[in-house]
Amino acid sequence: MAVVYEFVWRMLHALLHLQRTLLSWFRIRIWNWTWRLWRRAVAAVLVPAVFGFQNHPHNNKKLVPTGCKKSCCRVLWKSDGKSLEKLPLHIGLLIAEEEPRYTDIANLVVWCMAVGISYVSVYDNQGIFRRNNSRLMDEILKQQQELLGLDSLKYSVEFLNNSNDKPEQQGLSCQATVKVLSPDDGKSGIVTAAQKFCQLVEQQQKRSTDLDVNMLDSLLRGTKGMPDPDLVMKFGTVDSTLGFLPWHIRLTEIM
Repeated sequence: MAVVYEFVWRMLHALLHLQRTLLSWFRIRIWNWTWRLWRRAVAAVLVPAVFGFQNHPHNNKKLVPTGCKKSCCRVLWKSDGKSLEKLPLHIGLLIAEEEPRYTDIANLVVWCMAVGISYVSVYDNQGIFRRNNSRLMDEILKQQQELLGLDSLKYSVEFLNNSNDKPEQQGLSCQATVKVLSPDDGKSGIVTAAQKFCQLVEQQQKRSTDLDVNMLDSLLRGTKGMPDPDLVMKFGTVDSTLGFLPWHIRLTEIM
């Protein structure tokens, strides 16, 4: 009997190792599949760095006429949207650089509009873009006209005013929504939502037992519901999200 017990025990031990091996293999396969999807998105996001950005020294020498460059940009951007297997509905641009460049950010926003991304969030932990919101908006509209040319009429943009989330629409019809974020929209936003709920309880409009995930989620989103970011692109050497919407990035891919 001792031999039989030992044999059964060894069989169970082998099955356990086999199960662990299979689970590890499936996890690696799923991770690689997800990574391939987003890798194509990242490669396409980097296209404006080559064809659109104008602040770098090596761009001072014009190899081809400006009109040809812009025409190439439009053709490439259209092909980007068609070639991507997975297009994010909402993309976040997390700027962790010491000196953010408005033209570069505007080019990225215009590219997102051109390939069909509906929502774009721009964030920096210093609140520079929030304080200079109008400057960023003007730069986006300027780059939209310069890079898209006559096609710019097809891609209108809606800017959200962060104080009350009322849209400031530019163009014929809204196809892309741009919102400038700051740390006040992160942890401070959660505190503000909690205070608002306490006021509702005090006014007997809500009960304390009504607080759940869905209630807090609705308080945080406000009147203008933007979906959670599918993808966040972080620019800079800091290995941190720097307080970028901690509630909304539970399932967000961050690169």
